[in-house]
Amino acid sequence: MVQPKRILEIGTYTGYSAICLAEGLADDGILHTIEVNREMEEIITSHLKLTNVENKIKLHFGQAEAVIADLQEDVFDLVFIDADKKNNYTYFQLVFDKVRSGGLIIIDNVLWKGKVYGTEKDADTEGIRKLNDQIAVDSRIEKLILPVRDGLLVIRKK
Repeated sequence: MVQPKRILEIGTYTGYSAICLAEGLADDGILHTIEVNREMEEIITSHLKLTNVENKIKLHFGQAEAVIADLQEDVFDLVFIDADKKNNYTYFQLVFDKVRSGGLIIIDNVLWKGKVYGTEKDADTEGIRKLNDQIAVDSRIEKLILPVRDGLLVIRKK
């Protein structure tokens, strides 16, 4: 939809979503992906080596806040957030000014197995509720929740 040249992913895990996103990059595109857990490095790199997009993916390890602050890229076409749920809104705020007008921010797990509509009080559920509530009233964006699996929030920056 946006033919991205620059993608930022927060939460790499095994690298599957990074690979899928990188396959949609422009020929000269780059995807920066951030993983907090250094123990995942061997799994991630082994998965990347099996693809034809390995050279388009730049893997970063550390806390997302610190990595984002150090990135040389200042504008992204697309940001995918799939990290620790209690910090989703913090990540949204961190990346918002780095997304170009018309760019997308996609956030995974916003329905959280339906817990966001219940009485659950754990940090992840509360974090997702906060994100959903803040996004619902944010006039700088257009937004849509796709109710597939755990919910996918697609945000288009005006």
